[in-house]
Amino acid sequence: MLCQTVSMPKIIGGSLHEHREQTRQKLFAALSTLMAERGFDAVTLAEIAHAAGVGRTAVYNHFPDKEALLVGFITHETEQYAASLQRALDDLDDPVERLRTYVSQQIQLKRVYHVAPGPELRSVLSRQTQQRVREHVVVVERILREILTDGIASGAFPEQDLDTTVPLVNACLSGRGVPDDGPERERAIEQTEAFVLRAVGVLTVEPSADERHPDDEAARLPAAVVA
Repeated sequence: MLCQTVSMPKIIGGSLHEHREQTRQKLFAALSTLMAERGFDAVTLAEIAHAAGVGRTAVYNHFPDKEALLVGFITHETEQYAASLQRALDDLDDPVERLRTYVSQQIQLKRVYHVAPGPELRSVLSRQTQQRVREHVVVVERILREILTDGIASGAFPEQDLDTTVPLVNACLSGRGVPDDGPERERAIEQTEAFVLRAVGVLTVEPSADERHPDDEAARLPAAVVA
């Protein structure tokens, strides 16, 4: 009886679970880099596997196709971002400061939907995948809705239709480009915070805690935790 030697894939990490997780992270990193360079529609699954240092057939153990990989990536990024945002908000009681923190973090978040060149993702994804992506956007919208609801209850914000306000605020933030660094970036973030606060009914917009140093321009930074 002949016995064939079967080559088993090298296990990364101390267990199969760790191996799978590290492989997924490598695929996510490769997808993110290639999308930023060329756009989602211009990248193939084979190119992603090569950039990640993963065999193409091994990719199918994790994701059946490129769109499934994208959904997995967005799920991971959204969960990480939402957890980081919630930790920052948990330390704040004032609804205005909570909204300011939400705004500054949203501005600084480099979402794949906006940094990727080429056609917008919605134009190259199937309707089913678009719906799954939308489900993860709702996770972040829910945090904003909670902030506004608490602010209305406390009297910090006037009564308003949150079904209208929430998408308007997020549309403003997702479409707002800011400089990469320097004083111009700080001013853009500060002005966007002030605009959103006024839009939800804050009549007097006070400087944030980190901006109350008129003699120290370097101290005028938004209170935020970057995910």
